[in-house]
Amino acid sequence: MSLFGDGLEAAVQKAFTRPAPKSAPARMRYLVRQLKGTKAVAQLLRISQRTVERYVKDQIKKPRPDLAARLEREVKARWQPQIRAKARQQAATTGGIVIDTRARIGYTAPVGSTDDARIRHLTVALPPHYAARLFGAQQAGASDQQLQQIAAEGIREMYFQDGGRRAGQLEEVRFTDIEHIEFDL
Repeated sequence: MSLFGDGLEAAVQKAFTRPAPKSAPARMRYLVRQLKGTKAVAQLLRISQRTVERYVKDQIKKPRPDLAARLEREVKARWQPQIRAKARQQAATTGGIVIDTRARIGYTAPVGSTDDARIRHLTVALPPHYAARLFGAQQAGASDQQLQQIAAEGIREMYFQDGGRRAGQLEEVRFTDIEHIEFDL
């Protein structure tokens, strides 16, 4: 489970204009339309083609928990791709992204400063170029560690250095022991 990847995806999903299908048969019909056939859906969900057909015809209404989770994940991953792309583009060009986190945050600085890491609860608005970097890295398949590093650079610039107005010698921000992280566009 990817903490940063899932958080970015949840932020984009807040931009949806219509709710995704809720019932299992409706979700199954949506996937059949998207993948153009029951065979592809059966392979995707690791179930039989006949089971998919029975969901489509409303003969089965309640999936087992593991299938329900896979079904929900696959539908949300494909729901409103144009709205999702527009939200990412807007965040990357004009809006930026807001990170709300509770984590152990410290920094590396010159001798004589208090650079001990401590638990902080921060809500930081990052400029659009950090949103572009985060979404670009996510789409390129970056690991959670790489996304965390990009977020740490943004926190360093916007929180500790205040956009270049202070702490110019600050070298690196340590962003560890994450208890909570949430993104908003």
